[in-house]
Amino acid sequence: MSKVITACGRRKRSIAQIKMVPGSGKITVNGKDVREYLPFEVNVMNLMQPLVATKNESTFDIEVVVKGGGYNGQTEAIRLAITKALLVYDENTDPNSDTSYRKILKAAGFITRDPRVKERKKYGLRKARRAPQFSKR
Repeated sequence: MSKVITACGRRKRSIAQIKMVPGSGKITVNGKDVREYLPFEVNVMNLMQPLVATKNESTFDIEVVVKGGGYNGQTEAIRLAITKALLVYDENTDPNSDTSYRKILKAAGFITRDPRVKERKKYGLRKARRAPQFSKR
């Protein structure tokens, strides 16, 4: 029985839950192939970054369930979930060694969750901060 690693990643309104098992590098998002689900190759490259940085492009099969948000938010949520799963997989390695995934991913900036979310709309305004046009006369 191979070890299944689960992780969750969030970004804006998107929530991604992943299952990572040793395999051939196949990534499935909501039952579809990743290149079929995401319309732009840039998004696929973005979510693959933690795997490329740690040289694990063809080491794990990843099954993703993602909800909410748009393509970019979902991509970054998946990327964070993959990063968290890689950290769990590599937790027994000394974090100070140069080959530790934590050191590699931290230097690339993948561990930090991006906290920026859309600001709520306020009454009397058109959007969060956009006021109606002012007419002096």
